[in-house]
Order: sequence, then C-alpha cells, then structure tokens
Amino acid sequence: MQTLNLRSNHDLRDEIKAYWSIRAETFDSQPGHEIFSEEERAAWHALLRRHLGDGAGRMALDLACGTAVVSHLLDDLGYRVAGMDWAEPMLERARAKAKVRGRSIRFLMGDAENTMEPDGVYDVVINRHLVWTLVDPLAAFKEWHRVLKPGGKLLVIDGDFVKTTFVAKITGRLAALLARLRGQNTRPQNGPGAALAETHRSILSRVYFSEGARAEAVADLLKAAGFSSVIIDTDMAAIHRTQRKNFDFLKGLERAAQHRYAICARK
Repeated sequence: MQTLNLRSNHDLRDEIKAYWSIRAETFDSQPGHEIFSEEERAAWHALLRRHLGDGAGRMALDLACGTAVVSHLLDDLGYRVAGMDWAEPMLERARAKAKVRGRSIRFLMGDAENTMEPDGVYDVVINRHLVWTLVDPLAAFKEWHRVLKPGGKLLVIDGDFVKTTFVAKITGRLAALLARLRGQNTRPQNGPGAALAETHRSILSRVYFSEGARAEAVADLLKAAGFSSVIIDTDMAAIHRTQRKNFDFLKGLERAAQHRYAICARK
C-alpha cells in the first residue's frame, strides 16, 4: 500500500479541484464527455441497464458528476438522482442543463472521497472517469460502500490512461505527427491547451494510480473495501463505435484501443 503525505494530498486535491473548475467551460463541447447522438445515448443506456437495471424510483448518487452527463442518463432510466461535484463551475452548468431539459436532478457540492451523506441511503453509486484522480482510493471506496444500502450497487466507469496499448500508443503518436506535418493545432478537440495539459500531466504523476488505473487493481481495492460480486466489464465497443463518429479516424482508433472498462460491485 502506498504511503500518503497528508499535506501534499491536501494541496493535490486543491489542484485537482482547480483543474476541473477551469475545464468546465469546454467540458460539454468535447467528444467523450458530452453525448452527441441518440445512438451514443442508447449505448450508454444499455451499459447502465446491463449492470444496474432500470431505476423504478431507486436512489442514485453520481459522484464527480461534472456537468451531469451520467446523471441525465440515470434520470432517463427512472432513477432519483443526486449529482455531486466539488467544482462549482461544473455544478453551475449541471444545474442550468437540468433546468433547460426539465429534469428534477438534485445537485450537491461535495467531495467524492468524503461525501458527508448519511449511511445506507443510496441504491446505486456511480462515477465516470473519477477513480484515476483519487488520492486515497481505498478510503473513497469504503465511503461509497458506507452510503449504499445493503444489496446496493457501485458502478465505476474508467480506464488506464497511462499504460496505453501498443495500438493506442502508435495511433496517438501518428495522429500528433500528421497534425504537425499539416500545420494543424495538436490540441484535442475542445480539450485542454498546452498549459492545462501540463497541469493534467503533473496531477496524474502524483495521484494513487499514477502508473495507470488497471481494472484488476481497482477491483482488488473494491474487495478490500468490503464490496462483493465484483465484475469487470471491458465490452465498451458499442459506446466507442458511436463516439468514433465525432473523432477523426486515428483518434477514434486510439480510443477504441485504450484500456477502458466498467466495474460493477455489490454491498
């Protein structure tokens, strides 16, 4: 187990919060974050139904909800959703989006690693692209276990963005090279510019999963936190296929080749 420095972790959490506060401005314009087609929405619905089933009024907590993309998917399926994030600019956009769409999603300012929510109140806890940023994932997983009802389910949707596959690595480098040869901006579609990309790299080098959040390592920590029936699902092909239409060919191929997964676990 990694030894944690409390002062540096506090500073790192502040940096992570500041980073995502800045990213809020363009978050919904970037493929892979927001959903850009009904085909992609249906693929996400299928993944959620596969592991969680329909909501039927059950309560769900969407941690690090950002602009509430996943919260809306759960709302579509009939869950009573609370979205939690610690970046106020993200929550501002989440509230505005829900108002425009006429959704009754409840939004909370809070820390995903220490939610301050009561014991055993949620049927489902879910997060997307949160685990790789955690400073102390075991403590976070114990917290998520605590707020779930007995028999409740956790769904983690994430990936290893450090140790990429050979195909992902080659296609990523080739895409960057072609962009430079054509004199194009190598910045990802509506993604962070050079300064924020460097901030991202700095943060990634200091989080718990700095060497990559492999599904098996996440699953082991979930078991250590008390979860059972831990299932790793790497069948993300339907989602990647629909997202690919919003990327150029090489970027789409790179995404499909990455180690992305969903992990479902039960309390």
